[in-house]
Amino acid sequence: MNTKLIAKNPVAYHNYNIEDTFEAGIVLTGTEIKSIRAGKVNLKDSYAGFKNGECYAYSIHISPYEHGNIFNKDPLRDRKLLLSKREINKLFGKVKQDGYSLVPISLYFKGSFVKLELGLGKGKKLYDKRQDIAKKDAERRMQKALKAH
Repeated sequence: MNTKLIAKNPVAYHNYNIEDTFEAGIVLTGTEIKSIRAGKVNLKDSYAGFKNGECYAYSIHISPYEHGNIFNKDPLRDRKLLLSKREINKLFGKVKQDGYSLVPISLYFKGSFVKLELGLGKGKKLYDKRQDIAKKDAERRMQKALKAH
C-alpha cells in the first residue's frame, strides 16, 4: 500500500530514545479528516496514554476545518487509538513498569486510512541530548570536509 506522510513530530527523536514503533489507527471525524488532508495538523507536544483500558493520543492539534461550521470538534481533544488487545497489554505493561513513554512519531495516510506511528521510548537526559547534538555536528563537519577535497 502507498503511504503519504502528513506530519512528523520534530522533537520525538530529540527528547526520547525510541526503542520500538507501533502502527495505530486513529478515530477521527469527517471535518478532522478534511483538515488533515489540507495538512493542518501539529504533533509537537503530543503524547499517548491509557484510559479505561484503551489507548488515547493527547494534544494532537488538528486545526478546525474552515467550512466545517457546527461539525468542527475541539482541536486538542483526546483521540482514541485503534490497537489490538495484545498490543495494548504489551504497551501498558512497559509504560507502567519500566518507565517508558508513548510518543507519536508521525501521522500518515496508508491507502485511504490515517495511521499514527507510535514510538515506545525512554526520555533522554540533558547530557544525552548534548551528546547527540555534538555527534550530528561532527558528522556534518566531516561531510563538509569531504566535499571540500
